[in-house]
Amino acid sequence: MKTCLVTGGAGFIGCAMSEALASEFDRVIAFDNLHPQVHANRVRPAALDVRVELIKGDVCDPEAWRDFFQEKIEIDTVIHLAAETGTGQSLTEASRHAEVNVVGTTRMLDAFASAGLRPRRIVLSSSRAVYGEGSWAADQGKVLYPGQRSDAQLAAGQWDFPGARSLPSDAATTMPSPTSVYGATKLAQEQILSAWAHSFGIELVFLRLQNVYGPGQSLTNAYTGIVPLFIRWAKEGKSIPLYEDGNIGRDFVYIEDVADALTRAATRPLPQRLVYDVGTGRVTTIRDLATNISRIYDAPEPHVSGQYRNGDVRSATCVIASTEAALDWTPRWSLDAGLRSLCDWIDSQLLTK
Repeated sequence: MKTCLVTGGAGFIGCAMSEALASEFDRVIAFDNLHPQVHANRVRPAALDVRVELIKGDVCDPEAWRDFFQEKIEIDTVIHLAAETGTGQSLTEASRHAEVNVVGTTRMLDAFASAGLRPRRIVLSSSRAVYGEGSWAADQGKVLYPGQRSDAQLAAGQWDFPGARSLPSDAATTMPSPTSVYGATKLAQEQILSAWAHSFGIELVFLRLQNVYGPGQSLTNAYTGIVPLFIRWAKEGKSIPLYEDGNIGRDFVYIEDVADALTRAATRPLPQRLVYDVGTGRVTTIRDLATNISRIYDAPEPHVSGQYRNGDVRSATCVIASTEAALDWTPRWSLDAGLRSLCDWIDSQLLTK
């Protein structure tokens, strides 16, 4: 009997994966604390497939893990989604991010060790945040790692690194260098899991996700991402404020494509390479994103606010060729189709409240 354990399995991505996982495995267990920042009412989400067992538990709580493993469950696959997210929030709540992302991961591993159980494979939903600013190409073609933009640089409105342009990240070649506490904790997750899994001969897959959006995102969590926030402003007839000069670049990847990639990473035979990038391979500026959303709602044109956020990177996208080949996967949703799908879902959610 093949059992899949999904930590954080009642969240945005976990719910989106739940139907496919329930069809792939004999038993799927979602282990989730139903945190009120994500689950306002702390009840089982309607989007979680009915075939998935939901166990309320905190990955940081050793007692919760001991209770979980009182039943000798032979776990075939672990999909580790449980994490605190949010670049800005991690600067002011660093301990919370470290506790959940780092200590929560080690608590899970200790629980497996104490129970004498070894999953066959662990899949981690990692993040593009591990790259930080990533690599840039100088005018002469030289690749450089400029590091983190300083507060003084941002305060002076120097958004780019002079004489250089941002390159898409590639797990095979781009050196991780986080610029946020959140990114640092996600990289720590990768390193901890790598050391533990290799010691026991456990298969390990990391998927570094770009900016995920789509139906099912929390509408009460201020750190859920800019896409739902932009939509709510536009719905209210407001001009969307743009940070920096509006030319921050991001790779927005639709939730169904992400859920598909994670499901394939959990269920398919894979080569030895550990790390894969998941995005569309295309960069979109926040100006273009905001303009598209504003037009859907006939809202005023977006405006540049000149504000900035420490720890943010200037541009983020990725190379997905090796991910497509290994997972036999390709993103199917265009940004336009994805935005309209999300807008329709948010409209329906707000109408029912």
